[in-house]
Amino acid sequence: MTDTDVKKWYVVRAVSGQENKIKAYIESEIDRHGLSSFVDDVLVPTEKVIQIRKGKKINKERVFFPGYIMVKANLAGEVPHVIRSITNVIGFLGETKGGEPVPLRESEVNRMLGKVDELAIQSDNVAIPFTLSETVKVIDGPFNGFNGTIEKINEEKRKLEVMVKIFGRKTPLELSYMQVEKI
Repeated sequence: MTDTDVKKWYVVRAVSGQENKIKAYIESEIDRHGLSSFVDDVLVPTEKVIQIRKGKKINKERVFFPGYIMVKANLAGEVPHVIRSITNVIGFLGETKGGEPVPLRESEVNRMLGKVDELAIQSDNVAIPFTLSETVKVIDGPFNGFNGTIEKINEEKRKLEVMVKIFGRKTPLELSYMQVEKI
């Protein structure tokens, strides 16, 4: 087992908001210097966030630890210098002035990586925000502005069957959760 095989996780402090760009720079600089064997992984922990813009559901990835990038590497030779010299990199987390970067403990790594996995899984388990026979207002589609009563809730498809009175006649509409709002 050579030195390049012993890799630990380190946290690189970077300018917030530039994490993905800096991750790409780190990867390309490591390649350019021929140090790929020393670096296993460069990771920006993110979480999936569902935002609603103009009535549309948008899945966005949000950086979970702004200003931090995780790097699994063996910081031998030039590696720490190459990483530190990248634009917008502040340094390594936990290093003392002029000292060596401090690796993360195994438990911290598992917690952070576990957090990343957990976030990817939990994003779809959003609680059902509606109940049967609740009155809702249609906010999207051809029946925008109409009020109706929830008759059925389909959790898998995230759809509602809403009974709307149109021209004095009750009409069932199938609408997604995003097309209605509580009154």
